[in-house]
Amino acid sequence: MALEQALLDLQELTRRLRRDCPWDREQTARTIVPHTVEEAYEVADAAVSSSPEKLLDELGDLLFQVYFLALLLEEQGDGDLEAVARAVHAKLVRRHPHVFGDAEARTAQRVRERWEAIKSEQEGREGIFHDVPDSLPALLHARKAQRRAAAVGYDWPDVAGPLAKVHEELGELEEAVGRVGAPVPETEPDEASFAEVGDLLFTIVNVARRLNVDPELSLRSTTARFVRRVERAEELAAAAGEMWTELGLDEQDAYYDRAKAELGG
Repeated sequence: MALEQALLDLQELTRRLRRDCPWDREQTARTIVPHTVEEAYEVADAAVSSSPEKLLDELGDLLFQVYFLALLLEEQGDGDLEAVARAVHAKLVRRHPHVFGDAEARTAQRVRERWEAIKSEQEGREGIFHDVPDSLPALLHARKAQRRAAAVGYDWPDVAGPLAKVHEELGELEEAVGRVGAPVPETEPDEASFAEVGDLLFTIVNVARRLNVDPELSLRSTTARFVRRVERAEELAAAAGEMWTELGLDEQDAYYDRAKAELGG
């Protein structure tokens, strides 16, 4: 009952904010969705930060987004929070016949295959690339498209295939850059280079997918690590009486290496 009361309290809070807060009264699904996406990213960051307190906080923010958007549906007469919960409950039961029915799926791969088959056979999803939102970040969009293709058998048998393709695409990018060189900053890129960079990134996503690595989270983690190291390198330079921006690249690299050794990871 404590859980039920907590959820009811949040629902009532959502209704009151919608009624009494000038900002909340003005919101529509279109204006709220950017905040929903932002909260989802913050949940992702919290999940990989190994901070239960941060994850607890961010999950609450995301849950409120669900409540608010469900309230907007209710105001339009198109559903409500109960309808949302019952619909996802029914969908999850339907897509897990190996749990709630007689089907067998002894591996995670088999579960995914069954999941895709159910969406096509029972839910009328048509086409190989059904429900691949264009609004997804590019790395996740690529991975989702690759998964759809893999679901119908269009995939390398193992990770050696995409790894070899990475080397091939890197060679093609090097050839393109060799022909035209690097552009002046803040100008249009060469069309061939543009296409080859895309091919290389797409293939790297394929490698990540075969290694069960989320490319978005992996790149975010690497970027955060880079930022920490550069900031620490700047601190080390300052402690030595040197201005980071006035150092040559070799000197900056030396401080970066020290920061990397100090911070690890």
